[in-house]
Amino acid sequence: MKHFYLIANPSKKGSAQVARQIAEYLQAHGAVCEGSAQEKRREGAAYGYTDKRCIPKETQCVITLGGDGTLIQAARDLVELQIPMIGVNMGTLGYLTQVAHGEAVQPMLNALLEDNFRLERRMMLEGAVTRGGKADFEKEEKGGIALNDIVLTRKDVMQVLKFQVYVNGEFLTEYTADGMIVATPTGSTAYNLSAGGPIVRPGAKLIVLTPVCPHSINSRSIILSHKDRVGIRVLENVGQKQMAVFDGDQVVNLDDTEVLEIRESESFTTLIQLKDVPFLVNIRDKLTRV
Repeated sequence: MKHFYLIANPSKKGSAQVARQIAEYLQAHGAVCEGSAQEKRREGAAYGYTDKRCIPKETQCVITLGGDGTLIQAARDLVELQIPMIGVNMGTLGYLTQVAHGEAVQPMLNALLEDNFRLERRMMLEGAVTRGGKADFEKEEKGGIALNDIVLTRKDVMQVLKFQVYVNGEFLTEYTADGMIVATPTGSTAYNLSAGGPIVRPGAKLIVLTPVCPHSINSRSIILSHKDRVGIRVLENVGQKQMAVFDGDQVVNLDDTEVLEIRESESFTTLIQLKDVPFLVNIRDKLTRV
């Protein structure tokens, strides 16, 4: 690789300094390296934090400096460009980033320059809100895309939600709970894990449904095929407002009787993997640090 683009999270201490060091090292070794700091989300903008129009066409790799959230935001903003990504963790714990805080970045940069890595494709989800009609997955104000998860949750008051779940149009069950997590294998180690859901090998192709604090002792996570379509119909929740949250960032409000439809996206995220560490060893290492 010879063309790189850096995306730094300015809220992470030391990210600007590390970005400078990376750019200088790559340029000293004959590569082209451009970059910018993430912007604050702007209401009504066509992107969340990074404008895809700023990414040079020659870019072969995007390097993010921050944490898992920084990488996920970049993946969503740049999904149409389909550029391989790698993350440098400037925080504490990261499941997606390849280089941990405090580790030297030069070995990572050498591997990228020498094409000594492998690419791993991660599935994404897309969701859209509809009322009694066909979901329009193209309307951003009523939907979005997610690398980790799409979550149905309450908006204001601390009251439980009532909703029904459908799979491929067939009624599954009705829940009384704080919400519902619809996660990818990548997102299985995020909110899904905190809610008691299963950890899934990241390269798998499936969808995980995990209720949040369900008011039933026998409500458990459900594993679905990646080809399945999930529908969540919000029932009449008196005095309650609810919303769908995409990767913990983008919010779409839902009214009573509206349906949140979720399916596998045709788009995907490509992550650069440097370390040939077995999945279970990596999980064991991360969990012992939580």
